[in-house]
Amino acid sequence: MTDTLLENNAEQPETVRAEDGLDFKLEMLNSLNEKLNEHAGVFDKFTDISGYACCYRNVKNRHFEAVGNFNAVLGMELKDDTDVLRIPELVTDDTLDIINRLINIGEDPSSDCLIKEFCIKKGSRWIEGRAVAVRDESGEVTEKYLCFRDVTTHRLQLDELEFLAYYDSLTGLLNRYSFIDKLNEIVERASHENVTVRVAMIDINGFKRINDSLGLVAGDELIQLFGQFLAGFNDEKISIARFGTDVFVMSIYDPEGKDTIENIVRTIKDRLKKPFVLSNKDQVYLTVTVGVADYPESGLTGLTVLQNAEISVYAAKDGDRDKIHFFDNALMKKFLESFDVEKKLQDAILLKSFELYYQPQYNIETGKLRGCEALIRWRDYDGTLISPLKFIPIAEKSGGIVAIGKWVIETAVGKLKEWMQKYNFEGIMSINISAVQLKKDNFIDELLTFISSANVDPSNIEIEITESVLIDNSKEVIEKVNRMRQFGLGVALDDFGTGFSSLSYLRMLPISTLKIDKSFIDTVITDDATGIITESVVNMVRRLGLETVAEGVEHNAQMDFLRRINCDNIQGYLLGKPMSEADFEREVLEAK
Repeated sequence: MTDTLLENNAEQPETVRAEDGLDFKLEMLNSLNEKLNEHAGVFDKFTDISGYACCYRNVKNRHFEAVGNFNAVLGMELKDDTDVLRIPELVTDDTLDIINRLINIGEDPSSDCLIKEFCIKKGSRWIEGRAVAVRDESGEVTEKYLCFRDVTTHRLQLDELEFLAYYDSLTGLLNRYSFIDKLNEIVERASHENVTVRVAMIDINGFKRINDSLGLVAGDELIQLFGQFLAGFNDEKISIARFGTDVFVMSIYDPEGKDTIENIVRTIKDRLKKPFVLSNKDQVYLTVTVGVADYPESGLTGLTVLQNAEISVYAAKDGDRDKIHFFDNALMKKFLESFDVEKKLQDAILLKSFELYYQPQYNIETGKLRGCEALIRWRDYDGTLISPLKFIPIAEKSGGIVAIGKWVIETAVGKLKEWMQKYNFEGIMSINISAVQLKKDNFIDELLTFISSANVDPSNIEIEITESVLIDNSKEVIEKVNRMRQFGLGVALDDFGTGFSSLSYLRMLPISTLKIDKSFIDTVITDDATGIITESVVNMVRRLGLETVAEGVEHNAQMDFLRRINCDNIQGYLLGKPMSEADFEREVLEAK
């Protein structure tokens, strides 16, 4: 019995060790399963986050696994490998071949392709897919991996980027870069087919003023409405683009019939007879200026034709804006001359290579010198004078008039001070300023500061403005004129009679002097109507307490008429032409 007990005791540790080994293995398996489940969970989470739906198929043992939200990506669940064959049902007929080849990847022994990719549209969604086949050493396919992903957001972003690259975001029309590319293509085509390409640039007149008065949001809406109207001309022969804030361009391939620029512009202007109605119920009327250039007459490349259409628009701004302006050699000559003047003007502003001439003004009754008007002159490199009528408009467009105007004021005021000291001059120095200068926010402050520092009596200075300064912002201009008058400066309204609403400005503007334009004086004797109007204006102005100056007086008969109607002062060739500083001092100041 004791031996039996000993035997039993000897066997017991072995049984315990076997059980311990089994428990250990179970623990190891459980731990391994936990890790596998953890890894599987991590992989599932990654597929969910990335938006992928993936499946695996072992070709030999038919083992199949699917990971990811197939329902969200493909609109179906995959439970076994036979479901993979149903994937083509998700797409349209034109992509069945792509999907079938995707599923059957690697099964063609003659093909080395083991990776296939595709992207299809399913309704409003885009699905991207990839298949990979794995072959063994014998070349047989043993495994297949298929991945799908919803890339709708990505495709929409790409579509948006593509739209922004080729189209104007505000109007949906072509932008300038894609239009130029397209224009070059059709010009190339036209060169082979021996046809014409017509390019028209359409510029909205005075849009800055409209934009300033309505606000940027309303201005954008107006551009949208006009752009939508122009988009109606788009067809296989006509392309429209927005080139700038208020500039549109149209190309017409082989213009004929209804597609002629004359017919199109007529249609545009018929539409512009009616207002555009904004969302806030405002009604806005537009007018446009149209410049046209043709291939091959106006240039042998698309870019050249486009540039010449732009030149035509600029030329139209200085002429009749209501008609179509076609590019020609005369227009190019004028443009080149203007460009040459602008280039030289830049140097002249930098070097201050200008001079002032002075034209005397006289009291018509006493013959006493009232003062003079300072007139800018500019000599070219060869010594010839360039007319202010030619370079002042260019300076105003380029912005150079601000620097020129500052030089004129400083020079004229400095000369006034010198004459007061040297000749005891008590007259008025009349100085012209442009609308561009007056629009500057700090112009009045700079003007008043300079006059104060020059220690010149403001009452001896008269600032001349034209009614054009009131076009953009009459309220602001009136405030600035009031400041000048309060400071003691005289303010003259120049070129009276050349505008359409000059009489209303006499009531609005706190001016001190009215200058009657030469165009009135030229016919004041020969035309009864002009004489009656001039007499009525002078009488009215005198009753308003304003002083009058008649410009361009060249004949005694004109002076006699002006004396008879009680005009205060005259200025013109009859009593003195514009003269240099030295001549004015010798002929006027020393002679008095």
